[in-house]
Amino acid sequence: MSFTDSLHALVEDGSVVWGFLASAAIVLLLTPLVAWLAPRIGGVDHGGDRPRVHTQPVPRIGGLAIGLGILVPALVIVGDAGPYPGILLGTAAVTVVGLVDDIRGVPPSVKLTAVCAIAFIPVAGWDLKIDHFTLPFIGNHDIGWIAYPLTVLWIAFLANLINLIDGMDSLAAGIVAIAAAAFALLSISFARGDAAALAAVVCGATLAFLRHNYHPAKIFMGDSGALALGFLLASLAVEGVFKTAATIALVGPLLVMAVPILDTSFVVLKRLKYGRRPWAADHNHFYHRFMRIGFSQRRTAAYLHLWAILLVGYAILLRFVPPRPAGIWNTGHVLIAAVVGVVVLLASVWMVYTLEILKARHLRAMGLGRFVKDVDGVGPPETEEERQDTVERAVTAGLR
Repeated sequence: MSFTDSLHALVEDGSVVWGFLASAAIVLLLTPLVAWLAPRIGGVDHGGDRPRVHTQPVPRIGGLAIGLGILVPALVIVGDAGPYPGILLGTAAVTVVGLVDDIRGVPPSVKLTAVCAIAFIPVAGWDLKIDHFTLPFIGNHDIGWIAYPLTVLWIAFLANLINLIDGMDSLAAGIVAIAAAAFALLSISFARGDAAALAAVVCGATLAFLRHNYHPAKIFMGDSGALALGFLLASLAVEGVFKTAATIALVGPLLVMAVPILDTSFVVLKRLKYGRRPWAADHNHFYHRFMRIGFSQRRTAAYLHLWAILLVGYAILLRFVPPRPAGIWNTGHVLIAAVVGVVVLLASVWMVYTLEILKARHLRAMGLGRFVKDVDGVGPPETEEERQDTVERAVTAGLR
């Protein structure tokens, strides 16, 4: 299906359109009510359990409104077809786990174990699994029994991924809305209408939540929202994209979720480097780094959302202008993919350099020293590594 045909299919599919509108309306209606309920049941974020970028108490059970805004229309639209009952049941269960954490607190290890156990609901009960992969020169290969644990790990990984980036106004909701829109388009292009409809429901819910979550946020989604949204995105990637035989089935979801994947990977590696637990809190997320160099919350969110859109756009390009249409290399398509890929790569390199993740010494090592401005050192002589160690230990002081 072409790009134009896919867009027409989305607009003309009643389930997609009404699912999007219904979820948005429900979330717009319920979010103020949930914000009113939050202080009455202990669902307010006062800070202290992990680094925050806000200074005032804020309700943090917005995921309750998001969960209901997704589950109600989804039950009507996708019903009991395929693995969707298991996906929706798992989403409801994860929302409850997150809600308990938002109100009473749950140890990270317990929460992770719970999400993994819940992931078995659609995987074991409704046969939702990544059962094969397709790569150029290698072909399409079934992966056998390993599909079950791999799918559980993928769902748990993505659920926690979204949870980890939910530390700043509008960031997680915007990232999920962008990803859900991409999954809707990719799914409909593979003739997976139910997956596209559910993705549209998720997109509508998160866009509506931004009405109350945009800086200065009146409410946070909390773990009840972040875990559920990550659980849903992972399930949609499996059912709507991974199950196809095209190479984009593997590359697409990774590009769509590249920003949170890169953010989490960098943060975890930093924590391990400095001898901290991988799940320990600190100020090393991308949004923390943007704010340390003087960006406002709105500008930070805008940059990260634009970066996500750029990577999503490349995933969509690879779907509709594939280098190997019908398994045969197309020179024109390869050149387009290569040129756009270089642009996306350079933009991403600029982003991580701006965040001081990729440093001047790294660019010099890659032969790109001409792009680095020489700055005369001031103060006592020290290596760049020593300066970095000083910064890392300062921003993580007291967070062990």
